[in-house]
Amino acid sequence: MDSGHTEYHVQREIIDEQRLKERSQRMDPSQIKLPISHRLKKSLSCSTPRLKRSLVGFLPVLSWLPRYSIWDYGMPDLISGISVGIMHLPQGMAYALLASLPPVFGLYTSLYPPLIYFIFGTSRHISIGTFTILSIMIGSVTERLAPDSDFLIYNGTNVTEEVDIISRDFYRVQVAAAATVLGGLIQIVLGLVQFGFVGTYLSEPLVRGYTTAASAHAVVAQLKYVLGVSPKRFSGPLSIVYTLADLCMLLPETHLPTLLASVVSIVGLITAKELNTALRQKLLVPIPVELCTIVVATVISFYTRLNETYKISVVGYIPSGLQPPSIPIANVFSEVVLDAFAMAIVGYAISISLGKTFALKHGYKVDSNQELVALGLSNTVGGFFHCFSVCSSMSRSLIQESTGGKTQIAGVVSGVIVLVTILKLGSLFQELPKAVLAAIVLVNLKGMFKQYYDIVTLWRSSKIDLLIWLVTYVSTVLFNLDMGLGASMGFALLTVIFRTQRPIYSLLGHLPGTELYLDMETHEQVREVPGITIFRSSATMYFANAELYLEALKKKSGLDIGKMLIYKRRQEAKQRRRERRAERRARRESKRQKRAFREASQRSKKAVFSLEEEAGQMKETNGDIHREVELGWRERENSTVFVIPEAVRTSDGHHTWMYLKGTDPDTATLGSVSDLHDGDTTTLDSSSEDTLSRDLERVSLGSLGKWTWDIHSIILDFSTANFIDTVAIKILRNIFHDFSEIGVDIYLAGCQALVVEQLERGGFFSDVITEGRVFATVHDAVLYCLKHRGTEILHSYENALDTSGTRL
Repeated sequence: MDSGHTEYHVQREIIDEQRLKERSQRMDPSQIKLPISHRLKKSLSCSTPRLKRSLVGFLPVLSWLPRYSIWDYGMPDLISGISVGIMHLPQGMAYALLASLPPVFGLYTSLYPPLIYFIFGTSRHISIGTFTILSIMIGSVTERLAPDSDFLIYNGTNVTEEVDIISRDFYRVQVAAAATVLGGLIQIVLGLVQFGFVGTYLSEPLVRGYTTAASAHAVVAQLKYVLGVSPKRFSGPLSIVYTLADLCMLLPETHLPTLLASVVSIVGLITAKELNTALRQKLLVPIPVELCTIVVATVISFYTRLNETYKISVVGYIPSGLQPPSIPIANVFSEVVLDAFAMAIVGYAISISLGKTFALKHGYKVDSNQELVALGLSNTVGGFFHCFSVCSSMSRSLIQESTGGKTQIAGVVSGVIVLVTILKLGSLFQELPKAVLAAIVLVNLKGMFKQYYDIVTLWRSSKIDLLIWLVTYVSTVLFNLDMGLGASMGFALLTVIFRTQRPIYSLLGHLPGTELYLDMETHEQVREVPGITIFRSSATMYFANAELYLEALKKKSGLDIGKMLIYKRRQEAKQRRRERRAERRARRESKRQKRAFREASQRSKKAVFSLEEEAGQMKETNGDIHREVELGWRERENSTVFVIPEAVRTSDGHHTWMYLKGTDPDTATLGSVSDLHDGDTTTLDSSSEDTLSRDLERVSLGSLGKWTWDIHSIILDFSTANFIDTVAIKILRNIFHDFSEIGVDIYLAGCQALVVEQLERGGFFSDVITEGRVFATVHDAVLYCLKHRGTEILHSYENALDTSGTRL
């Protein structure tokens, strides 16, 4: 190798972990990690700026309300608030019906939570209030804990079919409030412990599959109002199946006037909404289709007396005014804790996804942990005022943003609209048919019905995401909303584990002219570095895939280290046994010759026999035997090829040596040297020890087939690893040890600081495996291998690069 090449590589500093630590010790003292005691003291210290930041962080309204510009934001927020408030009225009453509660409690739910969120929330555009999915979840809880069968009216000793609706609704309100308060407390706790990332465990396919399944529950729940029948109430797994079966049996009893009112309402709502969409560019604000529908339906019902004449069920008595707060019954907390947790997670996931969408669009930031606290306070305080669980609504949020809403002042305006309705206008909706509210719910589910098209989209893009969607949908439909959410989250996490267990393993090659190392299977321009194998996994190495990592390394490198070491130790054991047998044969032969010598001595008087020649012959014979034992199964430097003499000596004084044939040590056979193929050693017979030594050195690994290799170093690219556990450390330590037994060095490259720290704590480094085997990049490791494994390999590599017109 010429001096120019050597000088070039000396100029390139090789960065390993030891050099990185030396540099980190020379860092600015302000950048050094402080001890825990100092950090704890600093975190607990209090100052005026810190107190101000904490107060503003907990009460975000203080960050923007003092600077609120009425001239810039007043009119847009007013128009947006009126539009959203008009939507709150029909949706609040309809979704209360979905939650199996009196409609007026839907209006309460549309009043208090938006006011709480105004103070503590960080999103400027989402509309907090009733939402389809949470209403369904509340309905499943109230109907499970307060079924109609528990409130039948007793007439003496007989039980009538009539239900005590007042007592039932009162208890259901208490159950819904208890579940809401508990869910809010869970959200507050999660927010205070900085657990805002919990929503990330709900992937988009999971959320969309879950909401689609929830819409199926909503449809089934509203069919009784559309058909005017009274099916039995079921709870638990497969309840939707039992309910559908009961509805099918009740189809002949369908109340035709109710069905007609439902169909007319659905057709009118769909037509009006489509016109609203077509004319949205020309309209200053969207037409309040739902509010117009309930107003028209109420007027028609009042003047035609639909309830009295045609027996169409109506909303009934709506009390005017606000109810005083009350403490929810705590004895049902244990029965609703799982439902409360599910509602807390689902509500937060929906709200934060909408909030981040609008924040990204309008250029501001939403604090995920503060959103948890704000949503939790909205639910907790609302629960004391007889509200049920709330979150952001997509339809209302879109209206609030599209009509020009700038801040949560729009939420306050919408709350004022709802408050006026509760105080003065609530009694006017007593004649509103329930079928119309059911129609509003069904039409508003149109967007969720479109999510069935996700099956086609996910089939084309990701089969695993499609599987998550389908499992979520089926489990939620069959096992209800609470168990369905748990099952779907568990399955989604299993898919992550499965994908980390089966990552993509690849061998990397050098891209000439750069310091990049890319997958050789997917990039044609990369070149393999002679004598070096660079191995990379697409996932972190941990307990679930550590063994698979080792198997992939064996396969990719072509070195089945396990079989090779087993074979080596097996042959060493055989060699020891042969040596012991040879020693026993030598002792027996020595005794036999001594006996022969004594017998010959007695007859030696007449025989011409030289004692000195006999002694010399014995010495030569014994020396040959011991030399043969010593040479038997001599091991080469590569620890894989072994040869033994087939017999002690042939008649012509030559040894016949044996060699191992076959690529699998379990099926390998012995053969003579004459069986060797081209490229293998062709002669091992020798009558002199010097010739034998030269012949042994000429034994190639070709006799072992695919166990022939020219690898001297393996570099493990750990750039994809973000942690490493004790199981992986143990496997990694074994890799270093086992490959060193066959003369292959192992190096790590691209380890993050946390991974190196975990390796140190796990006792990975020792006198044999030093930090000098860990390099900052793959390129540093390659340069080190080329520099320390001889000039011949380096020269061949540089020649290969020179041929391509590039340099390393």
